[in-house]
Amino acid sequence: MNAEDLIMISVDDHVVEPPNLFDGHIPAKYKDSAPKVITKRDGSDVWTFNGSTIPNIGLNAVAGRPKEEYGIEPTAFDEIRPGTYDIHERIKDMNAGGILASMNFPSFPGFSGRLFAAAEDKELALAVLRAYNDWHIDEWAGTYPGRIIPMALPVLWDAEECAREVRRVAKKGCRSLTFTENPATLGYPSFHNAYWDPLWKAVSDEGVVVSIHLGSSGRLSVTAPDAPIDVMITLQPMNICQAAADLLWSRVLKTFPDIRFALSEGGTGWIPYFLDRIDRTYDMHHLWTGQDFGDRLPSEVFREHFLTCFISDPVGVQLRHMIGIDNIAWECDYPHSDSSWPHAPEELAAVAAGVPADELNKITYENAMRWYSFDPFVNGRTRQTATVGALRAEAGDHDVSIRSRDKGRFTKSVGIEMGKLAEQATA
Repeated sequence: MNAEDLIMISVDDHVVEPPNLFDGHIPAKYKDSAPKVITKRDGSDVWTFNGSTIPNIGLNAVAGRPKEEYGIEPTAFDEIRPGTYDIHERIKDMNAGGILASMNFPSFPGFSGRLFAAAEDKELALAVLRAYNDWHIDEWAGTYPGRIIPMALPVLWDAEECAREVRRVAKKGCRSLTFTENPATLGYPSFHNAYWDPLWKAVSDEGVVVSIHLGSSGRLSVTAPDAPIDVMITLQPMNICQAAADLLWSRVLKTFPDIRFALSEGGTGWIPYFLDRIDRTYDMHHLWTGQDFGDRLPSEVFREHFLTCFISDPVGVQLRHMIGIDNIAWECDYPHSDSSWPHAPEELAAVAAGVPADELNKITYENAMRWYSFDPFVNGRTRQTATVGALRAEAGDHDVSIRSRDKGRFTKSVGIEMGKLAEQATA
């Protein structure tokens, strides 16, 4: 298929939360305690909450900037594209990039909302979390129906309360819950503990996908503090591989047969080996480990419960049938440093050259619609007006040129050790 003929839904993008996020959403009694944006003396715009200061590091919002400006220095709102934090500008950027719809993971609260969970005042934490979810669903996603797949933050510190929040947001049409790769690393019961059963029941009942983004466990794949950052960037999908194994061998899939997980930004090229490995592990060891999948193989169980996601993965595309053509979805990762926006359609078309149209349609939009119970064809939108070419025509002369936004507030340095990055990690 030509790039201009693709229909593209990204199941992993990110929002840089605007300073007015909590206006009109937080109860009056918590207004003074809610997260706020302040500008530091060095010009950085940072969020503050519960005694913590959370910068927006540069790699999280580099869309439209030259690669030499990539880095981990904290940014300000006037140094990043308005489309990162303004929903009207985001839709323009999506149109210009040929993207029909997008699911947006959080930034300053962490991918699993662990910033809010760390607050000692749990009533405040819950009020802030619910306000965030209401903003995301009603305002960020609700302003342009059919363009943003709604996503909710979890109540990490209370599985029963988390289940109630899942049911509450499901009534608003939200069918995605972001969650941690490993609750144990955050000090909570592991996936193997029945503690989470109320949550698993709620997401199963409501048809909500548990979307697990890499890096959401609060730990990076750090081999040594003085290793170059390239090691961590290379190993990022390993966290997702661990989460997949943890969940597959847990009691969760057996106890809740309707539950579904998405391995967000985990890539797909490693999946065929992973499936071979779990099948061999089962064959060689299940009689003494006690695992029992009945008459099915672990690889078959995996395909029933897991959606895999990729940005640009030529190997994964080649091995798509070994993964499962119904288990693959595309993602753009706007505005992070791995994203190829606004030329993602051209990148994917090149990667998927020779893939039949019916298979590519599943990968680019149909699987996303089915897994997330999401319909982008509303308000008169048709498949003919949803293509990359049609959306770019809507965008008109919207500026997507690469240009410098660096204000010169920091001296740029080349290279960083993983230990220093780990100190600043907020996901």
